[in-house]
Amino acid sequence: MLQDPAAAWIAMDIAQLRTLIHVAELGSVSKAADRLNIAQPALSRQIRQLEQELGTDLFERHGRGMVITETGRAVLVHASRVMAEMEAIRDTVASGRTSFRGTVSVGTTPTVAEIVTVPLVTALRRTHPDLAVRLSAAYSGHILDWLQRGQIDVAVSYNPRRLHTLRIVPIMIETLLLVGPGGREEPGAPVPFAGLAGMDLVLPSPGHMLRDIAHDCARRAGIELRVVVEADSFQSLINLVRAGIGATVLPLAPVHAMVAAGDLTAAPLTDPSPTRELVVAYPADRPVSRAARLVGETVIGIAADLAARGVWMGQVLDASRAAHASGRDARA
Repeated sequence: MLQDPAAAWIAMDIAQLRTLIHVAELGSVSKAADRLNIAQPALSRQIRQLEQELGTDLFERHGRGMVITETGRAVLVHASRVMAEMEAIRDTVASGRTSFRGTVSVGTTPTVAEIVTVPLVTALRRTHPDLAVRLSAAYSGHILDWLQRGQIDVAVSYNPRRLHTLRIVPIMIETLLLVGPGGREEPGAPVPFAGLAGMDLVLPSPGHMLRDIAHDCARRAGIELRVVVEADSFQSLINLVRAGIGATVLPLAPVHAMVAAGDLTAAPLTDPSPTRELVVAYPADRPVSRAARLVGETVIGIAADLAARGVWMGQVLDASRAAHASGRDARA
């Protein structure tokens, strides 16, 4: 039976709750130790101490790792709430600051980097000239791993899993288009996804989100895709398409200028229409600086502005309501 919660809380600390969240997510103390860069025995000791203080087992141990118990799941909900409340306290203290110093590390996907890097840095330099920004680009899975490891402060990513270690703020449901070389007739005419059957395509390698989305839409349309070249580099994709090697599937924003200049064409895809969710992600298990939140809010503003001007195609979400709902859902 659980001890009195008030008495247990006296002995509990934030490090134990953070360890609980990561071990529950990964199902392994060794994986959590690797992510948090903390010795495995220290994490095991924190879990044992927490279980002793609460008077119950939070995990079932077996040869393949650790599985959280029903009681552990209930404690996990409260642990996430505690971390959120700690963050709210820090926000209250930091809300009066008008200028920021130091460095904020930002991770984005390559396509997002093409869109937001210049307007983001320009906006931050105008309002906070003493704040340095470190930018890194990689696949969504990589940048979310960096965020959970503490290597970056904020991530702009696509289609993340809802995890207790992440605080997710949805930005928009981005629409993906068929992008081809310039000079075609009726470049903006909608194309049924089934029309890609037999078309030469240039796509990222398997495991890349754009490739996965394209294959899922092809399955739903009942066709097979003919991928003639695999290229994970955004610039390589564009160069190959411009050279007439094949078409690809991309959002409009990073190629908008080339489409406007006639170097590329972009057409909506239908039945089904490929989309993905763009989000800002913060760590939920450690402090988030007000400067990092400013970066996320600035990205949201850039996306809304570009969408209003028709540069970034998609459905912009109510970020403030979504942020509240996301925090509630992660704790549910």
